[in-house]
Amino acid sequence: MGDLELNRARTALLMADFHADSMGVNPVVKERHTFERAGEVLDAARQAGVFVVYIVVNFRTDYPEISEMNQTFSERKAAGQPPASDPAALIHESVLPRQGEPIVVKHRVNAFFGTDLDMILRAQGRDTLILVGHATSGVILSTIRYAADADYRMVVVEDGCADRDPEVHTILMEKVFPRQATVASTLDVVTALAG
Repeated sequence: MGDLELNRARTALLMADFHADSMGVNPVVKERHTFERAGEVLDAARQAGVFVVYIVVNFRTDYPEISEMNQTFSERKAAGQPPASDPAALIHESVLPRQGEPIVVKHRVNAFFGTDLDMILRAQGRDTLILVGHATSGVILSTIRYAADADYRMVVVEDGCADRDPEVHTILMEKVFPRQATVASTLDVVTALAG
């Protein structure tokens, strides 16, 4: 891409759903080196003073947030496995948050729906989002759709995202996301953050 420009004082990096239990065992994530690419972006963002926010899915005991009609999460509720007592424990060890990097807990796929993410970003004066995470067809797609309607500028790091279905990932990155976001590589983003 080469022409990507980022105002570091107005940019936030969203580390979306880097869950150890799902991403850590996903062969597509390993094959794409998603943790490594996201880690490079994370390091560059921190060096540039970019605000970093983590997004995780978690629930209260007994899952009161999950409706039986919710196809995405109702199986989790039925399984009865207790939710994590500490949201930070959900995040893969290779990309752990540092002190001062907030963790936003969501109860749906979209990082904005029912969370205080928008308030945090606006309070910090951030209107540009860099997105990395899993899954491309889940949190990344849902968050881009909402954020575009909320007038955020977005950069999606293609090789910092992964999906269980590589074909879906490719279609989203090549045909859907460019309508509302800039699709860039790790190298593009790291270069822009260093500039």
